[in-house]
Amino acid sequence: MSEAAPVHGRSKSLVLAAMIFAVAMTFIDQTIVSIAVPQIQTKLGLSATGVQWAVNAYLLALASLFAFGGRLADTLGHRRMVTWGVIIFAGASALCGATPKGGLAEAWLIAFRALQGLGGAIMFPAALAIVVQTYEVRERGKALATFFGIAGALTAVGPIMGGFLTAWTWRAIFWVNLPIAAIAVLLIALSKPETDYRPARMDYRGLALITAGIVLGVFGFQQAPLWGWSNPAIGICIAAGLALLVVFYRVEVRTEAPLIDMNIFRNRTFLVENLVLGIAMLTFVPLFVFSSEYAQISLGKQAKDAGVFLLFFFVGFAVATQVGGRLLDKVGAKLPVTLGCAVAAVGFFLWAGKVTTLDFGKQQWFIVVAGAGMGLMLSPANTDAVNQAGRFSYGEATGITQTIRNYAASLGLAVLGTTLVSRMRTNVANQLVVDPDYHLPRAAADKAAASLAQMQNSGSSGGGAPDLSKIPHFYQLAFAQSTETIFYAMGGIMAVAAIVAFIGLKAGVQHQEAAEAEAAAAPGLEATA
Repeated sequence: MSEAAPVHGRSKSLVLAAMIFAVAMTFIDQTIVSIAVPQIQTKLGLSATGVQWAVNAYLLALASLFAFGGRLADTLGHRRMVTWGVIIFAGASALCGATPKGGLAEAWLIAFRALQGLGGAIMFPAALAIVVQTYEVRERGKALATFFGIAGALTAVGPIMGGFLTAWTWRAIFWVNLPIAAIAVLLIALSKPETDYRPARMDYRGLALITAGIVLGVFGFQQAPLWGWSNPAIGICIAAGLALLVVFYRVEVRTEAPLIDMNIFRNRTFLVENLVLGIAMLTFVPLFVFSSEYAQISLGKQAKDAGVFLLFFFVGFAVATQVGGRLLDKVGAKLPVTLGCAVAAVGFFLWAGKVTTLDFGKQQWFIVVAGAGMGLMLSPANTDAVNQAGRFSYGEATGITQTIRNYAASLGLAVLGTTLVSRMRTNVANQLVVDPDYHLPRAAADKAAASLAQMQNSGSSGGGAPDLSKIPHFYQLAFAQSTETIFYAMGGIMAVAAIVAFIGLKAGVQHQEAAEAEAAAAPGLEATA
């Protein structure tokens, strides 16, 4: 089926602009809220756990519901679902901004942050599927480079925007989505994008299994720093989540109209690109959170200035994204994806080596290199993965890639956050022992470090805004040492991604005919008129 009769002369650029505005809110919200967290917690009187979940409910809902959104787009129509996604997202944003004070505040904010995630999960697969169907294979690299380049920019701009908006009121970080949504709806109405879709039943059993599996798994990792890894509930949550995902796979392969057609993973390129994206996303979203904390705590910057710190990352990202898109169109995905992962790894390693200098001037070019590497690989990997699907399954393929990306981002935040807390305890204790102003005995230093190590929660996970004038030098240095560990870990992660891409991807440009033929060969992915 087609959502609209052909409209001759319709501008592809107008369709692309409409879809960029549609998804803009989802990327801004990945990072903008982290800057406002201290003020939100103070103004609403939220608990540390509550404010942490106000941040994570959004990412968790995205990760668990993307497959649902992709399936809806392919069965009910892409334009319809992107419009509904924008409306749901904007409505939830307005309600987040209207959070009342008092006992209802915590549950209200978490619930409507999750609703934002639902809106994003419905919107994004449909929007990307529209872009993919609007452009032929030979044009997609350049078009999606623009799409993902602007998306990456908005992720980087989120903390900057958040810093300035919170100077007025924290509620503005949610209300800013309303004019963006209005422009998106207007552009969708003007461009009237045309796409093919195929009505089918919804697999609610599969939806319940994948949602529960992702939520339980990430919840376990997220609570580990608060409850402690020795708490049996952590292991139970993680194990139960993984078990449900295994059950989901086994159920899906036996379901006539599954939420995710597992046959698509028989396509080697699709499988490898998703492995690369999953590995890389362990670092991408967490980077914005941890680097923002580092800028505020170790470099002593205000929230709005901490966002500017990330602009250097975006400079490299924006330029390299365009290069990656053009390379995809000319030589295929293997070169830009592999090279991008390798460059990002080098950038993170070099950046890590300079964070303990507490001198931004010594870090800025390495931040650009890390951003360039991520930009070079991200768009080609996404585009190459979606290209493997037939025209009736672009939403489903996008739903899969985005499920993996956002699950990995949530997992990266949890695991790297746990690592940061652990390293802070050690580094704070070491500093208290050697700092000439303290010289505490080891036992006393360890005891003091257990509580002081939680101060970094002020940057993204709650705990109140840090008084930058009162953060002692030993703590700034300890946090920098802990960030160094995180950035080295990110470098190692991207090196693994480069190896997977180099070994797993095939060289050469994919042609439209080959993509459609391979997609049609897999059951459930045929492109019938």
